[in-house]
Order: sequence, then C-alpha cells, then structure tokens
Amino acid sequence: MAGTAELRAGLPPALAESLDGWEEHLRLQRDLSAHTVRGYVSDVVSLLDHLARRQGATPADLDLATLRSWLAAGRTRGDSRSTTARRSASARSFTAYLRRSGQVAEDVGLRLASPKAHRTLPGVLGTEQARAVLEQAAQPVGEGEEPAETALRLRNVLVLELLYASGIRVGELVGLDVDDVDRGRRLLRVFGKGRKERSVPFGAPAAQALETWLTGGRPTLATPDSGPALLLGARGGRLDAREARRVVHTAVQAAPGTPDIGPHGLRHSAATHVLEGGADLRSVQELLGHASLATTQVYTHVTVERLRTVHAQAHPRA
Repeated sequence: MAGTAELRAGLPPALAESLDGWEEHLRLQRDLSAHTVRGYVSDVVSLLDHLARRQGATPADLDLATLRSWLAAGRTRGDSRSTTARRSASARSFTAYLRRSGQVAEDVGLRLASPKAHRTLPGVLGTEQARAVLEQAAQPVGEGEEPAETALRLRNVLVLELLYASGIRVGELVGLDVDDVDRGRRLLRVFGKGRKERSVPFGAPAAQALETWLTGGRPTLATPDSGPALLLGARGGRLDAREARRVVHTAVQAAPGTPDIGPHGLRHSAATHVLEGGADLRSVQELLGHASLATTQVYTHVTVERLRTVHAQAHPRA
C-alpha cells in the first residue's frame, strides 16, 4: 500500500490545496505538536485519496457517504475502534475547517457518528517494580568507563527519574530547556498539547539525578550547537524522543519481572501510584495536563482493578 507522501502527491490539485491550508491551520492557529499534526494529516490524506478514487476532485465533493465508506473500508482492513474514532476526529476537524474557510456550504462531518474508543487498562509498574528499575539504572558501571559513557548513563537515569517523578509525556520531557527547571522549588515548566503551559513538581531523587547530570554529565556532551536543551543526545543535540523511548524500554527490560513498558507506561505508573497514595482525581488531572477529567478517570479503573486482584488473592472467601 502506498505511503502518505505518495498518496498526497497524487491528490487532485483542489484537494491538495485544501489539505495544505488545513495543515497550516493546525500548525499556526491551533499550535498542535508536530506529532499530532502528522497523525491528523495522515488520516485526511487517506480520506482524500478515498474521495479521489470515487471521482471526487474538490472539497465540495466530500459528502457523508464518502466519509462513511472511508471508515467502513478501514474497519474492513482491521482498524480497531480506537483507530476508527481517531480517524473520525481527524475528518471532522478537516470538514469543520472547510466550512469555516468558506470552501464548502455545509460541514458534513457534523453528521458523522463514530464508535467511542475502548478505554483499556494501561500497563503499569508496581511501586516495587518502579523502584527496582530506577535503582538498577542508577548503579555505577565501575572503573574503565569513558566520560561520554558516564554522561549518557547519568542522562538515562535522569530520563527515568523525571518521567516517573512527574508523569510528563516523552515529548514534553525532550522539549525541556535548562531554564524550564526551577531547581529550588523542584518544579518543571512544561508545554503540553496545544502549547498549554503547566508546572509539574518532582521529588528529591529526581532532583539529585538532575544535579548530577548538570554537573557531571551535560558538560561532557554539550557542544556550541546544544542550545538550552536540558537533555542531550550523544552528539550534543537535543535528545530525540525515539532515543528516550529506547532508554526506558532498555531499563525496564533489565529489571527482572517487569512488564515491557515505555515512557507512556511510566506516565501511567506515576499517575496510578499518586492516586493510590491518596491524591484526588483533579490533582492528577492537573499533573498530567489532561484537558478533560474523563481522560484521567481511566486511572481509577486501574486502581480498582488492582484492588479486585488483591482481594481475589487475599480474601479467604473471594
């Protein structure tokens, strides 16, 4: 199957022009992250390719029947409910833009129904598992380690500590600058989805890892091109999110008995452990930067499920 770039290059001129305008709108007006924009655009390229195959050549040719047949084709290929829900949201964003920009007379996406995504229980570490991952990652290698290797190890410890301590997203983590850290009050200034700013606290172990990195790690990797980035890659540039994910997977796999999770799993773990420690749902919502409390409520399902598991294992009449 052709990729997004190939499909986009083959779109009729009028559809390609509308797509370009919408993408610019997402970047400049809605200020969405590059990752989110890529996802939206990929979905709508697929939709417009579907429209073109049905002999549609202009935005006015996009109707409800086309939207429905596009989603149905995805379900036939095996799209999950969550994928269908996401693709529907992308399409509705595009049709709303077409109407607001005067390219069509009606927003056909308003009549598009889509299944709600299942809220599955996210994979999380237990508190002891999280402690084991962090402690093992912090173990010194011993003599003979090169300065650059030491610097990368210290950086990896900080990646793990900050993700677990704060519950921030991996994109928010790699976007941190040195000045975004209030070391005295132990706060991170984070720019989340839609460039919304929030302050997130972190604890003493993460603060210690931060100081060690800033004094004994970052100076080793820093170059004139490093800029203000807090976390650096091996060549001195800003740490890439893919490398941060690799760091987390490697560290988790090195700890015996832990499920294979990435940065999002550490975020889930942090939220779950904070709730289990007695925090209220609103506080966790603010910590995670969720726009809706409903998004945060999945973590109550996690803690209830854990309670049921413990009850089944421990109660004599379970």
